[in-house]
Amino acid sequence: MDCPVRKCEEVRAPVTAVLEPAEQAESAKPVEHAEPAARPLLHGAPAPSDRTADVIVVGAGPAGSTAATYLARAGVDVLLLEKSTFPRDKVCGDGLTPRGVKQVLALGIDVSGDDWIKNRGLRVVGGGTTLELDWPTLADFPNFGLVRPRKDFDEMLAQLAVKAGARMYQGVTVTAPEIDRATNNVIGVSAKTEDGPQTFRAPIVMAADGVSARMATALQIHRREDRPMGVAVRRYYRSATRTHDDFLESHLELWDRTDPANPKLLPGYGWIFGLGDGTVNVGLGMLSSSKAFRSTDYRALMRTWLDGTPEEWGLREDNATSKFGSAALPMGFNRAPHYKDGLLLLGDAGGMVNPFNGEGIAYAMESAAIASQSVLQALGRPSGPSREAALHGYVTAMQRHLGSYYRLGGLFSKAIGKPAVMKYATRLGLPRRHLMHLVLKALAGLYDQRDGDWADHAVRLMTSVVRSA
Repeated sequence: MDCPVRKCEEVRAPVTAVLEPAEQAESAKPVEHAEPAARPLLHGAPAPSDRTADVIVVGAGPAGSTAATYLARAGVDVLLLEKSTFPRDKVCGDGLTPRGVKQVLALGIDVSGDDWIKNRGLRVVGGGTTLELDWPTLADFPNFGLVRPRKDFDEMLAQLAVKAGARMYQGVTVTAPEIDRATNNVIGVSAKTEDGPQTFRAPIVMAADGVSARMATALQIHRREDRPMGVAVRRYYRSATRTHDDFLESHLELWDRTDPANPKLLPGYGWIFGLGDGTVNVGLGMLSSSKAFRSTDYRALMRTWLDGTPEEWGLREDNATSKFGSAALPMGFNRAPHYKDGLLLLGDAGGMVNPFNGEGIAYAMESAAIASQSVLQALGRPSGPSREAALHGYVTAMQRHLGSYYRLGGLFSKAIGKPAVMKYATRLGLPRRHLMHLVLKALAGLYDQRDGDWADHAVRLMTSVVRSA
């Protein structure tokens, strides 16, 4: 069978996001596709002739749009199917650490404009201490973070995929994989459209359908109960004093004061991220390792937390500009394997949120870059064992990339699930800047894979002594 990748003379290396720094030197230069031009996204049901492709990507969030962009730039015929209609919102902190910024830059996106709010580090609050930590200077990652609302960020990435050549359809709800009865392989998807049920066909399907993971569940790829889950609650507020901030702010002590006579310290964190437009993104997250995970009224908890912040910050009910939003955070590879029978799992669908800090965008985009490399290798081979070996390579690559680190994060999440551990770790650790330098690198995954300082060596040592997730 011939390689189905088209426009071979225009093929570009699609996976600069996961290369070593020296290999990325050329890709760091500005490129002509740095910002997508305004272009309408497609709606409704495509004609029958447009329902077949080389690859189907389910979901146009950061993972799906990133994968579609890389593949389309390489000449692959990609169908990108999104159940919602842009612009659409997602519950998120809207902040990108340098790890996420690396993925944005790898796509060739210009982040110098006013749409991007830069920050220099993380402000940590807890145990009576406030500590400002600059993002580290590393070979593997930039030394600045970004803030951009998901309502805008996701549409920008989807437009980038469309400009690269992906055929995207909105308002298409994928309901199940299509299975070849002879081989048991996925050969497409079934979906609901405004014109009724439709079937889309492709030899490879990439599931970026979020925490619901409908495609994975259909193939009996179930969530692992021994891996952590999180929950996040977010709301926007008007705040003239907090909207401009050089730091992302994280509160490590989250007190439940719904019963003033019996306050409880919970294993979670709160955040305040300035958006630079007179508003802030405020939220909190909690881990499933807490006994209070399922019994907490998160909206009430957030109100009591914010009632304890200074009045001049404006984080009160009268200044809220949105409703509460909540979302589950699937962590630590809690759904695996990441490839089975023609289906690859990306981002939240594969449980790829960082169990240390709840960050998801960076790891979703990393998974998309790595999966795209495996798919390109597969499409260049005839169907059969050789193609399957290339696709199974995605599982191996993700294990090498994050397996041990996520296993370490799972142990961390269990430890801080005990309030006493969280309390003493915060009060003893925060006053020690030298120690917090290590903690920042470990929790944010911001350490060099080779060389670096003592903290980089320490994080690499810790990940080397735990088995892969």
